[in-house]
Amino acid sequence: MNRPALDATTLSEAVVNGDTTAAAIAESFLECIQAREPEIQAFVSFDDRQVRADAAQITGRGLLAGVPVGIKDIFDTAAYPTQFFSPIYADHQPSRDAHVVTLLRQAGALIMGKTHTTEFAYMHTGPTRNPHDLARTPGSSSAGSAAGMAAGFFAVALGTQTAGSLLKPASYCGLFAYKPSLGLVSLEGVKPLAPSFDTVGWYGRSVRDLHLVARVLIPGFVVPDVERRPLRLGFCRTSRWDQVDADVACALEQATDQLRSAGHYVSELELPDEFAAVFDDHQLINDCEGARSLAKEFQRHRAQLSPSTLAMFERAAATTWEQESAAKARLATLAPRLNELCQPFDAMLGASCGMVAPMGLESTGPSDFIKFWGAFGWPQVNVPLVRAHPMLPVGLQIIGKFRDDGRLLRTAAYVAAALQGAAQH
Repeated sequence: MNRPALDATTLSEAVVNGDTTAAAIAESFLECIQAREPEIQAFVSFDDRQVRADAAQITGRGLLAGVPVGIKDIFDTAAYPTQFFSPIYADHQPSRDAHVVTLLRQAGALIMGKTHTTEFAYMHTGPTRNPHDLARTPGSSSAGSAAGMAAGFFAVALGTQTAGSLLKPASYCGLFAYKPSLGLVSLEGVKPLAPSFDTVGWYGRSVRDLHLVARVLIPGFVVPDVERRPLRLGFCRTSRWDQVDADVACALEQATDQLRSAGHYVSELELPDEFAAVFDDHQLINDCEGARSLAKEFQRHRAQLSPSTLAMFERAAATTWEQESAAKARLATLAPRLNELCQPFDAMLGASCGMVAPMGLESTGPSDFIKFWGAFGWPQVNVPLVRAHPMLPVGLQIIGKFRDDGRLLRTAAYVAAALQGAAQH
């Protein structure tokens, strides 16, 4: 069997049942890495000897027994440097793992190495390429994790999201991704950027993989037993729908048509005009909190920061305390209104990104459709849409209400099943 193509749930079950071993799984993924990593450049730190040594110690127990995992290089790891794609932290070696990395290891996961990120998980991009087209970006700061997943280097990968850094790479690389509600997953041992939005998330090959990792990283996580009935889904374009390219809009329309054909209800939700300010308010808060989080680096190592990060400091310096406070107050006022508008629906639907992966590695494109919901801390899932070769991936975003993550994952599973079923006919 082609293990790199299998999902994490299948791999862990095979190890627990004694059908294979973590060492055998590791070898198949290492072969894939050897073949494609020189062109993809997903890893910033990788040691096949360390991988083999760790695999030999894994027993057939744990929810993630033998599952290869990639770790974004803003999570502390004792076995690998943590460098944040910054020369300031070249060869920086933490003394212990971040809390979520510890939980993964305790569940039997096999850490494959550290994946490339943008500088401090902000804008300045690294060398990673999109496996679907090496001339295109794989997305923003969780790029190495997403590209490595798409190339078959691991079965699960950790990322983070502050604006669009998890779902955007998932959309560009054709992956399932889950960004939990703000505050559900521990950020201990993770370099902060904007604490109002920073959230740990992960990639998988199926919705059930997203759920599997949630059971490991979110204590007491429960998926409610939602009966398989027609879903009531709201499609929300937001005020920035003019950013959506025609082919992406067509793919999303086809997906909603397929959901309706499967018996689900999909209706449009148009937001009041006051929600148009959410995008700029998110950016303003992100800049101000980012400048505070990186104040030490700015004061001591300004010459080693990228132009995009320095521009963040310039915008933050031009923003008053009153302006930042007003932006946060607007989001707090709109949050219950958004909840009320979305109350009739099991989940919301929308574009993850308004375009396919752009050409080049410098720009990753806007994150507006993702950060709109992230501004309120709501959970988000990317479901890759099945498209005819050689068209590039497009992502359907599914959004749940705050702290209703279990229901979101169950709904996402039904949506994915309906779309997959339609593709097979």
